[in-house]
Amino acid sequence: MHLLDTLGVDVETRRSSPVLISLFITCYNDTLFPGTGRAVVRVLERLGHTVEFRESQTCCGQMHYNTGYHPEAVRIMRKFLQDFRGAEVICVPSASCVAMIRDHYPKMAAEAGMEREVADILPLVFEFTELLTDKLGVTDVGATYPHSVTLHTSCHALRSLHAGDRPQRLLQEVRGLDYLQLPASDQCCGFGGTFAIKNAEVSTAMLSEKMRSILETGAEVCTGADNSCLMHIGGGLSRQRATARCVHIAEILASEEGHE
Repeated sequence: MHLLDTLGVDVETRRSSPVLISLFITCYNDTLFPGTGRAVVRVLERLGHTVEFRESQTCCGQMHYNTGYHPEAVRIMRKFLQDFRGAEVICVPSASCVAMIRDHYPKMAAEAGMEREVADILPLVFEFTELLTDKLGVTDVGATYPHSVTLHTSCHALRSLHAGDRPQRLLQEVRGLDYLQLPASDQCCGFGGTFAIKNAEVSTAMLSEKMRSILETGAEVCTGADNSCLMHIGGGLSRQRATARCVHIAEILASEEGHE
C-alpha cells in the first residue's frame, strides 16, 4: 500500500480540476538548483493549475535532525507548519524532504505536542511525481525531450515514499525520449548527505558502481527526483569526463520541442 493511502488521500476521485498548489522548493534546490523550481512551475501551469510561492519558507529540518540537532529541527518543523498553514496542496520536488516530513515529523510532533498540526498537513504534502500521477491524475504533461534517459531512484523515493513506477511512467510519455532501464536501480548512489563526507571512501566506491551502471546504459542523461543524488552522481561523471549528465525530472517534464 502506498503511504498516501494510509494518509487518507483519495487518489481515485481527486483529479485534475484547477488546484492552488504551494511550492516548497526546499533549501537545497533554492540555493543550488533554482532551475528545478522554475521547471515545476512551468509544468503545473501548463496543466492549468496555479502555483504560489510562500517567501517565508526555509527548510524541512532534515539536515539538523539527521545530525542530532533535534531541538533545532523541531523549531524548523514549527516554522514549516506556520509557513504552509491554510495551503490546499504542497508540492515538493525532493523525495528526501518529503520522506523527512512523513517519517520524522510525526515523531517530533509527539515530543513537541504538535500531533494535530502535523496530522492535518501530512495529506497535503506531495513529492512532485506523486502530485502529477496520484493527485492530478496525469502522466502525459506535454513534454518533448529528444534524448536517451535513464532513471536513478533515490533511497528515500524507493524505500520511504515507495515511488514505484511513477517517475518511469511520466518519462515514458515524454515525446522523443528514449527511456533506458538502469541496471541495479535499487542501489544507493552513496551520497546520503553527511555520509559522503564522514564515510568518503565507502561513498566513493558506491558512486563508482552507480556511475558504471549509468554508463552501461549509454544514456545521455541520468534523471531522478532528488538533486542531492544527481549532484553527487553528476560530479562523479564530470570528473570522469563522461558525456552523460544529470537533470532533475522536473526539468525534463518542463521541456518542450525546441526548448530543452
